Formats: sequence, structure tokens, C-alpha cells
Amino acid sequence: MTAIAEHDFWQEQADEPEVRIDGRVRPDLEDAYWNSVYWAQPYYRAGFSYDDYAPAFCVGYIGYAQYGGCFEDAEKSLCANWLRIKGDSRLELGDAMQAIRAAWEHAAIAPVEIDEEVEELVPAEFIASHGAKAGRAYAAA
Repeated sequence: MTAIAEHDFWQEQADEPEVRIDGRVRPDLEDAYWNSVYWAQPYYRAGFSYDDYAPAFCVGYIGYAQYGGCFEDAEKSLCANWLRIKGDSRLELGDAMQAIRAAWEHAAIAPVEIDEEVEELVPAEFIASHGAKAGRAYAAA
């Protein structure tokens, strides 16, 4: 499947599955972290705001919680998730993948204790608050 066909496929998905992260990351802490440092990253582009980067960071840290393991093994899914949820972000795919990788790696070095009895869903409100200004919400990462 070509990148364009993948893009069209993911854009057409109406159902947004639930994402269970089971305490692997703290989305609120990750979001606060990236909001305070996004502008100092080597891939930051002048004139872009946190609203442009937030969806990519979300794909990265939620993706780490969802897939775990090696970034390269999940890269195709992360790319598809970005295409689904980027909303009004002005980032091109290449720039977004740098931010996604950075968020993945940050989540990987800051693990949270997992309570096996607690099954946590990413609140829809959290994901929606990082969605496009046009009212489009993030899809599950």
C-alpha cells in the first residue's frame, strides 16, 4: 500500500478504538513536559506552535504505552496514527516522525509503575483537547 493509499485508508476510518495504556505513561505529565520544551528541540521549526507539535508528541508517548518495545517495530503504525490524528497541525510527516520518536524515547526512559489491577483508558477529553482546532479529535494512537 502506498503512502497516499495508507493516508486515504486511515482518513476514512470512522471508528476510533479505545486505547488502553495500563499506567505505562502519564499523558498529563508527558503533555506538560513537551509543552515546556518543544521549542528547544533540534527539529523545532520557527513559527510553529505547540498546537502543531502536540499531536505528534501524543502519538509518540501513547504509542510507546500501547506498543512498547522497539520504535522501528511500531513505526508504520505510528505513522498511520499520525496521518489519522494530525488535524490542523502544519507538520509534514518527516518532521512529525522526529517529534513522535522523541516522545517515544522520553516515555521509554521515564517509566511509570504498572499496577496490574488498574486498567487505564486515555480519557477522550484529553485526546480531544489535543486535536485540531477545527474540532477534529485525535484518534487512538
